[in-house]
Amino acid sequence: MRDGIKLSLVAMGVVLVAGYFLGHGLTADNYAYFLSRRTPKVLAITLAAVAISASSLVFQTITNNRILTPSILGFDSLYVLLQTVLLVVFGSSSVLLINAYANFTASVVLMTVSATVLFTLYFRRHRANIYTLLLIGIVLGSVFGSISQFFTLLVDPSEFAILQDAMFASFNNANRELVYVSVPVLAACLLVLYRFSNQLDVCLLGEDNATSLGIDTRRLTLKVMMVIAVMIALSTALVGPVLFFGLIVVSLARQMFVSYQHRFLIVATSVLAAFLLLSGQYVVEQWFGFETTVSVIINFVGGGYFLYLLTKNKF
Repeated sequence: MRDGIKLSLVAMGVVLVAGYFLGHGLTADNYAYFLSRRTPKVLAITLAAVAISASSLVFQTITNNRILTPSILGFDSLYVLLQTVLLVVFGSSSVLLINAYANFTASVVLMTVSATVLFTLYFRRHRANIYTLLLIGIVLGSVFGSISQFFTLLVDPSEFAILQDAMFASFNNANRELVYVSVPVLAACLLVLYRFSNQLDVCLLGEDNATSLGIDTRRLTLKVMMVIAVMIALSTALVGPVLFFGLIVVSLARQMFVSYQHRFLIVATSVLAAFLLLSGQYVVEQWFGFETTVSVIINFVGGGYFLYLLTKNKF
C-alpha cells in the first residue's frame, strides 16, 4: 500500500475520532455549551500531538539516533521546576499561577530563553559534539528534578494539588484562549521545519556526508534545536509533560511509511500522533471513566516499547 493511501486512512481515523468527541451526545439544546468545551480540548490534543511528534522526528534526525526524544534535554523537568518555584516564591495566590495567560507566557518564555542560552553557549565551541549536549541535558534534567522534589517538601500540603496538575499532562483543563493563541506559534515552527526539510533529508546520510554535500550541520543543528525548544515549551506549558509519546509515534511512523523525506514524514507523524492521542483520550474517558490519565498510559506503554527497542537493537 502506498504511503499516500496510508496517510489518508490515518487522517480519516483522526476525523472520525475527533468527530465523535465533538458530536457525541449533542442535542439542539446543549450543542453550544458542549462544543465550547469540547473544541478547545480536541484542539489542545491535536496541538500537543503535532508539536511532540514533529519535534521528536527532527530531533532524531539531527542526533542520528532513533531512540532519543527532546525530553532527554530536561524540558519536562524544567517545566515542573518552574511551576514549583513560582508556587514556593510567590504563593498559590500569585498572578503567575492564577492567571492562565501569565503562567503560560512565563513558562514558554523562560523555557525558550533557557534553551537559547544553553544552545548558543554550547555551539559557540569549535568542536561541539551533539552527544555531549545530550549528556548535559540528562544531567540538568536530573538536577531540575532533584530541586523540584526538595521544594515540594516546603510546600503546604493544601497547595500541593497545584503542583500535581503541572506534573501530569491534562487535556481536559486546557484553557480555550491559550489553545487558540498557540495555533499561530506552532504553525510558524512547522513552516521553519518545512523550510529545512531538504537539508534534514541530507542529514540522514550522516554528519560527514552532509558536510561534504554543502550542509552547515552546526548552524542547522542550532536552528533546529531552537525550533524544537519552542515547540516543546509550547506543548508542555499547554497540557503538561508527556514522556515517551514522541518515541512511540516516530517509531511507528517509520515502520508504517516508506518515505524518508521530512516534508512527508512531518505531516505523517503529526497525523498519526493526533490519531493515537485522541484515541488514548477516548479510552481514558470511555473505558477507565477518567480514573487515569493519558500520560500514565503513554508512560507505561512507552517505557516498555523503549526497552523493546533496546533489546532488539532497532535503532
